[in-house]
Amino acid sequence: MKYLNQHAIITGGSSGIGKAVAKLLTQQGANITLIARDRHKLAQAQQELQQVMVNQTQQINIAQADVADRASITSALEQAIATLGSPKLLITSAGITHPGYFTEIPLEIFEQIMSVNYFGSLYSIKAVLPAMIEHPPGQIVLISSGAGLIGIYGYSAYCPSKFALRGLAESLRGELKPKGIKLTVVYPPDTDTPQLAAENKIKPPETKQITASAQVLTAEAVAQEILQGVAKNKFAIAPGMELMTLNRWHSLLSPLLNWYFDRIVDKTVDRTNQ
Repeated sequence: MKYLNQHAIITGGSSGIGKAVAKLLTQQGANITLIARDRHKLAQAQQELQQVMVNQTQQINIAQADVADRASITSALEQAIATLGSPKLLITSAGITHPGYFTEIPLEIFEQIMSVNYFGSLYSIKAVLPAMIEHPPGQIVLISSGAGLIGIYGYSAYCPSKFALRGLAESLRGELKPKGIKLTVVYPPDTDTPQLAAENKIKPPETKQITASAQVLTAEAVAQEILQGVAKNKFAIAPGMELMTLNRWHSLLSPLLNWYFDRIVDKTVDRTNQ
């Protein structure tokens, strides 16, 4: 058990991919700190994890905090480290999205998504890194998205925040390596989570057509691939064949995908106007 008695911190750990990863880590004997905004969901997740603990000495702790609030997330992380020690693993899984037409999305939504998805991860790394450097080795896992590899119609507020995580990961990888800190960035495809269900309700019709044929993985399948990749010290993890191909060849595939997306949009607009 790689993480037996080790401390793992997961932001956005009360649901979706974050909770699925937390469950697998609990089954490996890890001590867990889950951080999220909703205390009720946190308590439910805590109970679920406690049911799969492999020994009675494990600790599953929760902390209510908003990752977009620097003081809130910093305080929560400092308390988590004081309680369970320096983490061997930090996974920044907290994220939000809001698909829609660029001209109709309020600027406040753009700011909120960047605050949660990018700055929430940045604040978390800043808060945890001093302890990790003092007690190496450690590993930081940033949950980006397939939308962090290629821009997608209807996701003008979301894609930039996930591209930003990719840039942060690529910039930090070499800088943190000599300090004994490994860095991983994950590009999940559409994943069967409450967030996907919510965004499907408000997607523009063009976006629905573009994403209709995309592979949807379970949170558990994505979590498995994340931990397998982390165990192999992979820098980039792209769960599923579609995202693995996109991650490897996105620069070459981008013109073809844009042509394909444009055709879908044109057909959708034509049907709407009929």
